[in-house]
Amino acid sequence: MTATVRYTLRPIRPEAHLFEATLTVDAPDQAGQRFTLPAWIPGSYMIRDFARQIVAIRAESGGKSLALTQLDKHSWLAEPCKKALTVTVEVYAYDLSVRGAYLDSTRGFFNGTSVFLRPEGLAEQPCTLDIQPPEGKAFDDWTVATSLAPLDVKKRTGFGRYGAAGYDELIDHPFELGGVERVTFKACGVPHEIVVSGRHRGDLKRLARDAKKICEYQIRLFGEPAPFERYVFLLYVGGDVYGGLEHRASTALVANRDDLPVKGDKSLTDGYLQLLGLISHEYFHSWNVKRIKPAAFTPYELSTENYTRLLWAFEGVTSYYDDLTLVRSGLIDKERYLQLLAKTITAVERGAGRRKQTLEESSFTAWNKYYRQDENSPNAIVSYYAKGALAALALDLFIREESGGVKSLDDVMCALWSKWLSDGQGLAEHEWEAIAEAVTGLDLADFFASALRSTEDLPLAKLLATQGVTLSFDAAASASDRGGLADSANVKERAVFGAKTAADPLGVKLTQVFDGGAAQAAGLSGGDVLVAIDHLKASDFDKQLARYAPGDKITVHYFRRDELASATLELAAAPTDTARLALAGDAAWLHR
Repeated sequence: MTATVRYTLRPIRPEAHLFEATLTVDAPDQAGQRFTLPAWIPGSYMIRDFARQIVAIRAESGGKSLALTQLDKHSWLAEPCKKALTVTVEVYAYDLSVRGAYLDSTRGFFNGTSVFLRPEGLAEQPCTLDIQPPEGKAFDDWTVATSLAPLDVKKRTGFGRYGAAGYDELIDHPFELGGVERVTFKACGVPHEIVVSGRHRGDLKRLARDAKKICEYQIRLFGEPAPFERYVFLLYVGGDVYGGLEHRASTALVANRDDLPVKGDKSLTDGYLQLLGLISHEYFHSWNVKRIKPAAFTPYELSTENYTRLLWAFEGVTSYYDDLTLVRSGLIDKERYLQLLAKTITAVERGAGRRKQTLEESSFTAWNKYYRQDENSPNAIVSYYAKGALAALALDLFIREESGGVKSLDDVMCALWSKWLSDGQGLAEHEWEAIAEAVTGLDLADFFASALRSTEDLPLAKLLATQGVTLSFDAAASASDRGGLADSANVKERAVFGAKTAADPLGVKLTQVFDGGAAQAAGLSGGDVLVAIDHLKASDFDKQLARYAPGDKITVHYFRRDELASATLELAAAPTDTARLALAGDAAWLHR
């Protein structure tokens, strides 16, 4: 590869969480070379201003320092020079999420959007990346894991030179550095690797066997061959962490270490099921959003928001297929799937925001609403993930019913994939709907108008009934009841406060207060901290509340900021917002 743009990356001070990244341009702009660092990362739709983590930046050419002028929060202009230009940045890296960069004495991780400057006007040029190890014997066991193509690397460690066709490819392959564990498998003949960092005692062989089933099902759904020659799962396990971010031939994942399967235990815990669902979700994105994507993302403009009303189709549809993959690949049975589905239905049903925001609006405002949630968010917004998944389910069942079982959402996804293979172009805002109508031969205009552009509830009960599944709602049996399979037990009438709570050193903090609830009617707000309930210290809130019945009046003392106040409120009965599903037929859609 002949590269006119060369990068190096070195962990210079792991104890201070500092990466050093250099960029050398052989033929800089003679009028002065401009550089930018992305403001956001694809797949996570919020401006994150990665440049704020740059703690030092300098430029040189021919052994002499050059002046750099900062143009805005993430752009710089180097003074004109005739020889190769090198810009060096030091980046503070202490973000344990999948979106940024992290470095300490135990591991390193980075997305290119956090550390690599983009040379404006040269971003389409081939580039190389030299990954160097940190200095010191303490790091002798460190290795490199990534899906970026190696050019000249050390076989044992992976440190060395990698290549990319351009800047967009460079930043779409995250890196994990450190002492890691690896397990490999092939899915439809394609090599896959799971790279695990963080302390754990998990059964990685079982994880690989189960991940293989997920990957093979999804590859075959869209049709072989897979859109990559090799795939890497970068999984960090720790305490109280969760998330994933898709890339073109890899995904970055964080999960609780206790969610890994235990050696010798064949059970499928809720935590492990959640991890498998996360793997399924991010892998499905290899087709749906990394390749099939909105026209608004082709190309990505990483300096500002990229607006689209189609996130429901890329995150919501993917959220539908992540759990569907688990049952279709045999990892869970129909009953376990319906339990997961009931929880999704319940989550949407409990949000008053579903009455105020449509799926298209939710998609469009992700930048400043979904990704910037506050104490009022449940009352104001609906999730394009959760309701988007239910809209995909409704569409799938509607197509199956109207076509007599001849067509399904699978056919739509395969048609979208065929289109991408033929032209590689992004989808215009209503093109997804047009393709769905064309491939199914159905008039779907009314369905889309209702599901995407209105706040009407989806006709899930009616559509599920066509598959032999009954949907009903009742009151939650406890504060932890998020829905599930129907049973014959009578649910005791419960009193509810009308707020979401969390532990606080002073008592119980109200994190969110729900529209129409007792707490809101009494003037309580998100952020208030309850210190006493009927003159007893507020501690185990759910246990204390369980001693009351609907209609009872209670007095609470609370702090709002540093001011003590009190309120009396009448407790309400738990609403019938908890979904119950029962399997009375064959649920044929759960088989491809």
